[in-house]
Amino acid sequence: MTPNTIGSISNANSAGLGAALSSERWRSMLFLARRLWPALVLAGAVWLTTETVSGGDVVNDALDADAVALLLSRLDLERGGLEPVKAAQENPTDAARKLLAYYRARTDVKHPVDRSEREDVRGEHANQTTLDIADDAVKNILIASPQFPRHDFGEEIDWLNNRHPRRDKEWLWQLQRHYSWQHLGRAYWHTGDERYAEAYVRQLLGWIESCPLRPGSPAWRTIEAGIRGRAWTSHFQYFLDSPAVTPAVLVAFLNSCHDHAEYLTGRRFTRNNWGLMEAEGAAFIGFTFPEFREAENWRSRAIRHLNAEVNRQVRPDGHHVEQCINYHSGCIGWFTRTAELARLNGREDEFPAEFWARIEKMVAAVMKLTPPGGRSAQFGDTHSPMDCRAVLRRWAGTFDRDDFRYVGTAGEQGKPPEQTAYALKQSGFYSMRSGWDDDAIGLVLKCGPDGGWHCQPDNGAFELWAYGRRLMPDSGTYVYSGDDAGRAWFRQTRVHQTLTLDGRDIAYAPRLRLWKPGEELDTLVVENTSYEGFVHRRAVLFVRKAFFVLIDEALGDAAGNAMLHFQLAPGDAVFDEARPSVRTDFDRANLLIHGLPQPDLAVEKERGQVSFKYGTREDRPAFRYQLPKPEGVGVRFVTVLVPYEDADPPVVSVELVGDPPPGASRVELDIRVGDISERVGYDVDQD
Repeated sequence: MTPNTIGSISNANSAGLGAALSSERWRSMLFLARRLWPALVLAGAVWLTTETVSGGDVVNDALDADAVALLLSRLDLERGGLEPVKAAQENPTDAARKLLAYYRARTDVKHPVDRSEREDVRGEHANQTTLDIADDAVKNILIASPQFPRHDFGEEIDWLNNRHPRRDKEWLWQLQRHYSWQHLGRAYWHTGDERYAEAYVRQLLGWIESCPLRPGSPAWRTIEAGIRGRAWTSHFQYFLDSPAVTPAVLVAFLNSCHDHAEYLTGRRFTRNNWGLMEAEGAAFIGFTFPEFREAENWRSRAIRHLNAEVNRQVRPDGHHVEQCINYHSGCIGWFTRTAELARLNGREDEFPAEFWARIEKMVAAVMKLTPPGGRSAQFGDTHSPMDCRAVLRRWAGTFDRDDFRYVGTAGEQGKPPEQTAYALKQSGFYSMRSGWDDDAIGLVLKCGPDGGWHCQPDNGAFELWAYGRRLMPDSGTYVYSGDDAGRAWFRQTRVHQTLTLDGRDIAYAPRLRLWKPGEELDTLVVENTSYEGFVHRRAVLFVRKAFFVLIDEALGDAAGNAMLHFQLAPGDAVFDEARPSVRTDFDRANLLIHGLPQPDLAVEKERGQVSFKYGTREDRPAFRYQLPKPEGVGVRFVTVLVPYEDADPPVVSVELVGDPPPGASRVELDIRVGDISERVGYDVDQD
């Protein structure tokens, strides 16, 4: 084993992490280890002794007495099974050995990673991607998260300095979540190769030494501490039986777990998705290590928070208040993993039926908003559009829902949902579709309240799919940090499918005026008070489940240029300003956008970008229809969105029936699309 595979244990300080061994002594140990014990796993000691364990000779290090004493003071030594540890507490080395033996023999505490399955999953617990990540991790090549490329740290991992090319803060923060370690664990069970366990121990000890508990450190944001709190319990299950996990390693690990749980519960949990991760981390440590004196306090505080927040953070229609489907899906997991862990350990009653009823509504919201093809709309900070089907498959059995099964398996199991149009009225999400097959035509629109930092000023925006293609994707996230101008560009209103005055960002002030789904016509009318003295009314008519008609009105006293913005999927677009129309130019599955001609209507190209994955962006066609809006006078845009499969687009015509002024309660149109002729409209005063 090379020198950089050797870790160190710190003496205990007030936080339980301690000061490192002196550099001189450390260099001497490294020299000795390099020359005498190639297979050494060093966890820091005052002296070294060798003992034989199954699998060969390994070094079992003597321990720092202060670190052991600190840990023993944190444990309830009256707990059944810890009698040998209590009896040996005056001998730190013996006590730590007995504690390790206790944990290896313990069977009464349950965890989703079940050590009893280790041999059963040999050869079946890791795919090639996991093995590649694990093999890289052995060489100090780590992944901060799947959103970032792997980084080669060389001989020594620098946990506290930002090595990302753009200095994206997320890279450094997410590095502290130890994403690669889960892959090391799966690879270890898959192969039994001790290299993976040795790499884990080396990196664990290196992190503990480099990152003592220090609020304000990039290693100790509460969200990262919470994520580690859960993840580390899985690592414990994966590696506990490895000879690389010596008594000294166990002592360092458990002291750090205690520090995590105390840090997380020593303050009020954050009142958003962060708080769910904070509570989850504390709960997992408390459930996995009930031997800690404070374990019950950690568990009960976390469970109270989760039970309260499921009603505060999830609206009655089932959508999470942050208005972002990726975080909505994440919250399902952050709420329920603790509840499922409680169930495993016989404490399911601590999560009442009302908790699970709200979770079922959250999963139902995913189903209702699942577009054709199964990948989510990317409103707000939804990057790398979510696999909605995976969420539904995961929960179909729990709630015995055939509609979840059907959508989750793309129709292979279960029964289709009874509806093709859904409204989440409190959250302001609406979906319409022609059917539940992948080639269906579908649209999801957002017009809801402000969801906070992960939300974007985009009320009225929508995404559209047809014939297996995402034809009008929302712009996405791009980045959180490292490119402030890029972050700001993707958040601005005018890069979404909605209406602005002079291109300025809008406010969140939604109002539902009409929701009326039907067999041949789905009708939605929403409004948003976008600026002082300016209301955007948008009507969406889904005609014969074949095409959409948008009626956009700019109402109120404010004056300026009313701009109706559209963005298409990456690819070529054909502009016909005379008609005025724009269409995509794919081999199959296209979209024609046809505007109602009227005096002063201009068609202008805009810069278009889309980000489907965090940190990446690509160009796409974008344009706007524009009309001057005088003070106190409203203007109206009528636009027909026609998906088509044929080589040539259908002929489209649209006429306004009568002369209703902008803002009239009743509007009717005569529409012709190919062979379909319809008179359609809405009346916002109807029941």
